[in-house]
Amino acid sequence: MEHVSATAVIDTAGVVTGWSEGARRLTGYTAEEVVGRAARELLAEDPPGPAVAALKGTVVLRHRDGSPLTHFVEGCPLAGSDGTPVAYVLTARPPASREPSVAEQAFQQASMSMSVFDPDQHYLRLNDVACRVMGVPEEALLGRHFPETIEDAEHSRGFHAHLRQVAETGLPVRYESFTGAPSLNREHAWSIEMWPVRDEDSGEVTGVALAAFDSSNQYWARQRLALLNEAATAIGTTLDVVRTAEELVELLVPRYADFASVDLLEWVLGADEPPTVLEGDIVLQRVAHGSGHEGTPEAAVRLGAADTYHASSPPARSLRNGRAVVSQAGEPEFISWVAERNARAPAGRSFREGVHSMLAVPLKARGTTLGVVVAVRIAHPDDFGEDDAVLGEELASRAAVCIDNARRFARERTTALALQNSLLPRGLPGQAAVEVAHRYLPSGSLAGIGGDWFDVIPLSGSRVALVVGDVVGHGIPSSATMGRLCTAVRTLADVDLPPDELLTHLDDLVTHLASDDRPDEGIEVAELGATCLYAVYDPVSRRLTAAAAGHPPPALVLPDGTTRLLPLSAGPPLGVGGLPFEATEIELPEGAVVALYTDGLIEDRDRDVDHATEELCRALAARTDTLDDLCDSVLKAVLPEEPGDDVALLLARTRALGADRVATWDVEPDPAHVAATRQAATEQLAAWGLEEASFVTELVVSELVTNAIRYGAPPIQLRLIRDRTLICEVSDGSSTSPHLRRAHAFDEGGRGLLLVAQLTQRWGSRQTGSGKTIWAEQSLEPLDL
Repeated sequence: MEHVSATAVIDTAGVVTGWSEGARRLTGYTAEEVVGRAARELLAEDPPGPAVAALKGTVVLRHRDGSPLTHFVEGCPLAGSDGTPVAYVLTARPPASREPSVAEQAFQQASMSMSVFDPDQHYLRLNDVACRVMGVPEEALLGRHFPETIEDAEHSRGFHAHLRQVAETGLPVRYESFTGAPSLNREHAWSIEMWPVRDEDSGEVTGVALAAFDSSNQYWARQRLALLNEAATAIGTTLDVVRTAEELVELLVPRYADFASVDLLEWVLGADEPPTVLEGDIVLQRVAHGSGHEGTPEAAVRLGAADTYHASSPPARSLRNGRAVVSQAGEPEFISWVAERNARAPAGRSFREGVHSMLAVPLKARGTTLGVVVAVRIAHPDDFGEDDAVLGEELASRAAVCIDNARRFARERTTALALQNSLLPRGLPGQAAVEVAHRYLPSGSLAGIGGDWFDVIPLSGSRVALVVGDVVGHGIPSSATMGRLCTAVRTLADVDLPPDELLTHLDDLVTHLASDDRPDEGIEVAELGATCLYAVYDPVSRRLTAAAAGHPPPALVLPDGTTRLLPLSAGPPLGVGGLPFEATEIELPEGAVVALYTDGLIEDRDRDVDHATEELCRALAARTDTLDDLCDSVLKAVLPEEPGDDVALLLARTRALGADRVATWDVEPDPAHVAATRQAATEQLAAWGLEEASFVTELVVSELVTNAIRYGAPPIQLRLIRDRTLICEVSDGSSTSPHLRRAHAFDEGGRGLLLVAQLTQRWGSRQTGSGKTIWAEQSLEPLDL
């Protein structure tokens, strides 16, 4: 085989002093043309500094015809008598004429980018993939220093640092990087491994080899998985439809899309629930959108406005098909959709330039379509693909369930609040015993509306009942139970039971309700329980009698400004059964304020109950013009910014009926004394200036006193009370209650109570500790007879 290596001799001044035949064949220059000339004149490019220092490296020569020749040149010094170099023998090895080996082919054709550098980071070899990544042929990089071939960026500096680290330490390095490359239009994920190349004899590091695997698909798969994982905690943090839609948009932009919007069908935002038939053009309401630009100028529809998607548009097709629809630039539907957006909002046209891909995904939950989410890519280089569609459907599915939960919660909250408002007293009945003011604040927490309630019930004898209660749980069941208890309390109050007896009957009712609501067909019924405070105030005696069933005690504010809690036995909650309730009685001065409230005012997981109770007492002592102002002042001072439970507050300022408005007579149990008693009542009415009421009062007094003498037992007492109405009370020692009956034509009696019922506004009886009291009220306004 003919030897084709080229050899030249160069002295220390860089002048050619020898030239071989192989050199002539390689460059085209004869010895006569070269010897005596500077060797630099034969180079097409200056040799790399490290190659000169190492006396080996890739050098670009200039052929006689001017074409460049890239060869590997190795030098060998020739020593003089003193041992110093006097000349150098340079040998150039042209490309081998033999077929490349399998190993060389494997390197060149590898599916990953592979390169070899010398210890000073000069290119020695690149395979085909590496050349495609760099965007230039191998010849353009051989011998060049790595930093000269790439941009000065952080990832490039990191790559260079790793090359130096391997060359200096002789240890391999493996790491991952997310960077771009000169010939790539977007960033890629790379798994890179670098290792040292050693001399077989000395073990010295002679180069650094690397392999870079494009792991972008695996990287994006991990990113999609991470996005799904984040969605589990980022979407649905509140039970608010609009906020949930905003959280979905915030998750998509900018990692997944450059612009995203959420549109919901109109019925989703209302109280009705008839799923809309999705045919033809579809009208939705924009609830959320977002982009990388402040103010989202890409949006053609403002928040809260209606948006109509034409039947052929990708969002409308997605809603009808129930699947994700991907649309790309150039497709007729995509072009029409962009044109419609630009025509609707021309101000944002410049921000939509470059839009090239759109993904529309329906929001479906529990088999019902709620709306559509639209994601658009503008600056993002990749179009939406099948993997993106799958991810979009998964994200939309999770968001749809959260939106549906929020919608259901809002509907139930609205229903529960409407039910509760219909059951709570809208206008408190007129009575003279107390001046009242009240507040009810429904809970804004995720637990929903609770079962707090209050009531003011006028009783006989100018007395009044003050009631406040709290049903365990939240939502419609609690509101319904509250309504049952509120009705039961009014019914029992009408019987005029003492507070402790009323709570005993109410406790039995709750126990019966719980036992009657048995599960049917495996449906579990929530635990039923409640607390209640029932108090009765008598303006004649100025005494307050109260009993509690597991409820916080009322607070008292005396006219001098001192405040304290009423020492009240809390008693067991309603529904426990079998335990007694104790009543507490106290005399109050006129002008005292009684505060009844539910536990939501003072109890919270982040507050100490005792401290909150002290705050309540201090707030009640504040001087205000009206009770309504005091209500507002108390709530502002005691409640946190976001109460975790419903709050009911009832304030009552006591009034007193003086002795000049009450007249009492003891009656002898003898029918002969009825006339004298009737006369005394008539004289009292005259003293009050109520002569017009004398006729009816005489009949009432005569009938009630006669019945007490005939059917009751001593002691017998008559009492007249002048209030907003004229009240006539007859008490006796018998516990037998009277009742109306229809008298026959020839009966001598049986018409008295019927006559009383017809002539008075209302009448009734109540049990007392020593017997009973029959009472009747008549209006002080003139009767239209």
